[in-house]
Amino acid sequence: MTEALVTIENVTKVFVKGEPPAIDGVSATVPRGQIVGLAGPDGAGKTTLIRLIAGLLLPTSGSVRAARPLGYMPQKFGLYEDLTVMQNLRLYAKLQGVLGEERERTFKKLLDFTDLAPFTERLAANLSGGMKQKLGLACALIKKPILLVLDEPTVGVDPISRRELWKMIKALLQEGISVLWSTSYLNEVEECDSALLINEGKLLYGGPPQELTRRVDGRIFSICNIVGNHRKLLFELLNQKNVLDGVIQGSDLRIVLRQGATPSFSLAGYQFDIKPQKARFEDAFMDILGGGPGGISQLADKRPIVVEKHETPVEAIDLTKKFKDFVATENITFKIKKGEIFGLLGPNGAGKSTTFRLLCGLLQPTSGKAQVNGLDLASIRGEARMEIGYMAQKFSLYPSLSVRQNLNFFAGIYNLKGAAKVGVIEEMIEVFDLKNYLSTTAGMLPLGFKQRLALACANMHRPAVLFLDEPTSGVDPITRREFWNHINGLVGKGVTVMVTTHFMDEAEYCDRIALIYRGKVIKMDTPDGLKDGVKTAERPNPTMEDAFVHLIEAYDRR
Repeated sequence: MTEALVTIENVTKVFVKGEPPAIDGVSATVPRGQIVGLAGPDGAGKTTLIRLIAGLLLPTSGSVRAARPLGYMPQKFGLYEDLTVMQNLRLYAKLQGVLGEERERTFKKLLDFTDLAPFTERLAANLSGGMKQKLGLACALIKKPILLVLDEPTVGVDPISRRELWKMIKALLQEGISVLWSTSYLNEVEECDSALLINEGKLLYGGPPQELTRRVDGRIFSICNIVGNHRKLLFELLNQKNVLDGVIQGSDLRIVLRQGATPSFSLAGYQFDIKPQKARFEDAFMDILGGGPGGISQLADKRPIVVEKHETPVEAIDLTKKFKDFVATENITFKIKKGEIFGLLGPNGAGKSTTFRLLCGLLQPTSGKAQVNGLDLASIRGEARMEIGYMAQKFSLYPSLSVRQNLNFFAGIYNLKGAAKVGVIEEMIEVFDLKNYLSTTAGMLPLGFKQRLALACANMHRPAVLFLDEPTSGVDPITRREFWNHINGLVGKGVTVMVTTHFMDEAEYCDRIALIYRGKVIKMDTPDGLKDGVKTAERPNPTMEDAFVHLIEAYDRR
């Protein structure tokens, strides 16, 4: 029998007496020599369980035994952003008692391992997302652990950096370091030796991910060759009794049937073909949780159709932005059509966020133009901004204000007054189920509710154009589906959407994608076009992640 590095026996953790426990009677083990994936919806108890294992919390009842030394990489607050790379390493070495020659040997090994040697004098705040995660990993490895505990290490990290992190983690296994990996990316759980799935503080499954995936074999189908609006068809299918879950994959749909159901649908006005597909861990995840949010969007239902204003509501015309000698974007040009979902993809530091901020009017271009509904953001900024709803990557919320105060503030910004202001606030409270959090400060909200509040604030004035900067970063698949229900519904009402994302399955929802690298658009196409462009005999069915990585690497080889 494989030795257990972590043994959790009937553990319960209660934070507030009288409220449901964060962890409820969980028993599990983390074996030596494995990568164990920890998954579950937002608020399921993943971070609480990790903190119990790391010894940062004590259980209310039950016991946790974990091998030492243990390396811990928290989801946030692991680095001191006003310190350089080397200063962070020195601080962690001092805290771990790693001194003298041992410290210098360890630094050299970790800097080589993470490829951070050229950046030792750079402030942590100025590192890309992937580099920050590598530094966090290095800090957790200062004193070589038996067990490495990682709390969502790949949130906000592009696919190339994610693959690099996975190579590094698998290399650590060869050095005798076992890993517990919490993640909201369920394709990462498929890479693990075993999985722990929790929900509402309870353990729903523990074992190899492939065993859980087998429960949905024969129930996964692709809806392809669709004649008609595939977004509307998805809503129709999600409201069919025999459909448990469904997502968009380029011009196709992917659906999960309920147990015992057959792929027959009573739908008028559509033509399509149905093909069986291989099951994924995410399909089983949705199945064991009872399915997704269905095919509804109250936000879209309450939204009037956008009156035609401009054929191309968003235009980037030779957009260039320089910060001193650094060229962040160079001659970025594209047009986004009314009612289109347009995606900006690219590695960390490629220029996506700069392009995004230029088009929102948050930055002034060095040269070129950014236009919304024909209005130049540089010269008619206030008028143009009233056409825009903006959801920022780091939550454009005021963390010290309550949920209701944030709603009031943003309603005021958008010049909503009187009965109209009261009405739209109550509408957003109902649509996003915020009533139980109205007095909670935004900074204390669970991640999924922060995202809901941010999307509510961006939509209060019913904008014609929505800018969404990584709107579902770090959230679970159920919350992600809820968000895309709203986005798809709004697009159906004629809203134009521009979105950035590091989640490649999410990029499949876009009508077109611009891949930005080194400040330039290196490729622009539909999701299917990008995937078809990288097909080979060895890779006949590439994923969006395959396309992303191939195109970036091919550009570097030029």
